[in-house]
Amino acid sequence: MSRHPSTKWAQRLDKVYLTIELPDAKDVKLNLRPDGHFNFSAKAPADDMQYELDLELFDAVSVEESQAAVAPRTICYLVKKAEGKWWPRLLKKEGRPPVFLKVDWDKWQDEDDEDAGFGDFGDMDFSV
Repeated sequence: MSRHPSTKWAQRLDKVYLTIELPDAKDVKLNLRPDGHFNFSAKAPADDMQYELDLELFDAVSVEESQAAVAPRTICYLVKKAEGKWWPRLLKKEGRPPVFLKVDWDKWQDEDDEDAGFGDFGDMDFSV
């Protein structure tokens, strides 16, 4: 049986940040399709459990321009939107989001704040 890792998200006009909180994750597998279907799986050594995500993102994405970085405590995915527009929510399905999915207020930026120039991953290395 698998569990869902705690996941945070934020967006900009042209991209979405997904941060999966799973310390010391092993056997990390990420799959992103152009239609916005996102899959994640990994094993957590702390409890020897399998963790999985299967998300239908709100709209189409550019797989080629999206990037992932696996860090000791998190897996960060910078998802490039196919069209540069604000999404009203992360998931295609309307209604209450899953309990494991939360807004990343540290990276969140409103449409009105787009010109402020914040919110990159800083020195995060995406060359993995």
